[in-house]
Amino acid sequence: MTAEKLYHLPVMLQECLEGLNIRPDGVYVDVTFGGGGHSKAILERLGENGKLIAFDQDPDAKQNSLAFSDDKRFTFIEANFRNIKKYLRLYGFKKVDGILADFGISSHQIDEPTRGFSTRFEGDLDMRMNQKAEVSAYTVINEYSEAQLHKILGMYGEVKNAKTLANGICTARMNTPIKTTSEFKAVLERFAPKFKEFKYFAQVFQAIRIEVNQELEVIQEFLEQTPDLLRDTDSRLCIMTFHSLEDRLVKNYIKAGNFKGEMDRDIVFGTVTKPLEGISRKPIEASPEELSHNNRSRSAKLRIATLSC
Repeated sequence: MTAEKLYHLPVMLQECLEGLNIRPDGVYVDVTFGGGGHSKAILERLGENGKLIAFDQDPDAKQNSLAFSDDKRFTFIEANFRNIKKYLRLYGFKKVDGILADFGISSHQIDEPTRGFSTRFEGDLDMRMNQKAEVSAYTVINEYSEAQLHKILGMYGEVKNAKTLANGICTARMNTPIKTTSEFKAVLERFAPKFKEFKYFAQVFQAIRIEVNQELEVIQEFLEQTPDLLRDTDSRLCIMTFHSLEDRLVKNYIKAGNFKGEMDRDIVFGTVTKPLEGISRKPIEASPEELSHNNRSRSAKLRIATLSC
């Protein structure tokens, strides 16, 4: 399968469409437009009075959105979805019938060497989803303190020897900055467990990418706005995650209305106060059929919620 086809191959498409509970005349938001695969399918289910608003800060996604520009039901917003409420109101939408988020990095971004996301390709240390952002992977690796690197590698990458690696990175950059993915991997090789190098590289690259794009902060800010945006208990929030750090935030917020997962119970009645209610207790995972032709779906978890009664 070509990289172009992968870019446009949405994960768990049917599950997302069913989860959104689409009304033909409803208003829907795809906060991670990417290649437009989910958006295209949503538009196909909307009637002439339906609306779809899509968010993405990636220039490649903006280019992909031009294929939808003639559809009067479609609006593309070139912005980070952490500001979803502000932008929706700017465009005249206070309430919506469904919100879809796919937190996975696209295959296109991974396979584009110049973006620096992948351990497989030579490229500059970039990793910015918003290429206008000031902080890049180069900034993190060459300018962050040893203590900052230790924290990031441990929290976001769950790297077991995070302190030792942080020291190693600081030592390696003393004379010459670390500029490319291959130069960075050469540093990592000295600290990677034998026969587990690829997994180690992936953990470290994930940690740097999360820091560069403030991914966990963005998810938290986004989730806290969603209850105010959903119209009613028939409206749906569908969120797809690809690693445990993201999924834990989503799971806890749906379960308890906070990111620690601690229930806020009424002292008298013992009822739990929270803004959202999960549609199902366990997340939905990709079918065996999808797993066989879309490797990207193997770690995906889809959680669906609505407003609490």
